[in-house]
Amino acid sequence: MSSLKAIKRENVSSGSTNKLRASGFIPAILYGGKSPNQKISIEKKDITNIINSEAFLSKVLELNIEGKKEKVLPRDVAYHVVSEEPIHIDFMRVVSGKKIVLEIPVKFINHPDSPGLKRGGVLNIVRRKVELRCPAENIPDDITIDLTGTDIGTSLKISSVKLSENVVPTITDRDFVIATVAAPTIIKEPEKPAEEIAEGAEGEAPAEGTEESTTKDGDPAKKDEKGKEAAAGDKKPAGDKKPAADKKPAGDKKPAGDKKPAEKK
Repeated sequence: MSSLKAIKRENVSSGSTNKLRASGFIPAILYGGKSPNQKISIEKKDITNIINSEAFLSKVLELNIEGKKEKVLPRDVAYHVVSEEPIHIDFMRVVSGKKIVLEIPVKFINHPDSPGLKRGGVLNIVRRKVELRCPAENIPDDITIDLTGTDIGTSLKISSVKLSENVVPTITDRDFVIATVAAPTIIKEPEKPAEEIAEGAEGEAPAEGTEESTTKDGDPAKKDEKGKEAAAGDKKPAGDKKPAADKKPAGDKKPAGDKKPAEKK
């Protein structure tokens, strides 16, 4: 059990709490039982490691308040919206004989002894915490589940968990599942991007009818140029036109001198 040193707070103004935080302390309040509520402060460096643990809100601590020791349970932590640093903690006194409802973290052990996990199965955790009703003096640190012998398709339910005396789940109407050993997930290989396909195609020989082809001499000739050459061959060559010589030459015309001279009157 972790022990923390706490100091009583007499001044509760916002200015005094801000000064406490600036000097490395976290304001807190202690309540519960027959004693009145008490305002205290905890040195930040003493609680940093504990407050970051998953089981912090279900772990019994011992507070030493100026020589007086009390068992307490953290019930709530407030964090700064920007820095996410803890700025206030609520502690509840642990009263013997009283039952408390808590969320207890689930812990899995013996992963290598699971045949299902050895064959590539996946541990699918349904509940990472289970809400339990337990005596204040008998709060479990965690719920331990042994994976030994579990195969693919195994469902681990609350009934398979051995709980301490007088510790019961708050859900009593069904045998709920905590985790399963599922079949391995098949990951489909993603399709190659169009850019990679295009890059791979550049090194391949162009198929017949593609934009480029190779002549017998090995010189590349573009398809559209071939088309133009073929089209040019289909047209009549300029030499097939009737030559200008076949036309009646200008010399066949009667010369101006051949005209009959006008008779003199």
